[in-house]
Amino acid sequence: MKCPECGCEESKVIDSRPTDNKVRRRRECIRCGTRFTTYEIIEEVPLMVIKKDHTIEPFDREKLVERICRATVKRPVQLETIENIVEDIAAELKNSLQREVTSDKIGEVALRKLKEIDDVAYIRFASVYREFDDVDSFMKIISELKGGKNK
Repeated sequence: MKCPECGCEESKVIDSRPTDNKVRRRRECIRCGTRFTTYEIIEEVPLMVIKKDHTIEPFDREKLVERICRATVKRPVQLETIENIVEDIAAELKNSLQREVTSDKIGEVALRKLKEIDDVAYIRFASVYREFDDVDSFMKIISELKGGKNK
């Protein structure tokens, strides 16, 4: 921040207060002592999803909640747990610092989270996500799941 009086680029923050989507800071110039106010705006970069057909669309948290809810129908999984999973997935994707992420990546993260909470929901989600087309696909994932539990 440049001081409005002397142009010095060094200042210290005296006070900081959050306001609507902004942070208000009172600063003091190191060189001349002038006090001034700055506002910082939190910049949200939307996360874009590259789908299997190569179209791109914004990440939709509600769509992911809906898909996970389908996988957990009639399972002992609370809606709050599903919302926490989706929040974790969204945070993990945003923290990867990538502006675009493939739907495959989202599916893999969702599978990893579902595996931790419910085996049946995991298999249901995997069957749609990985497009199972025969019984062998189900048998393979079940045996992988059993193998992981025995360790």
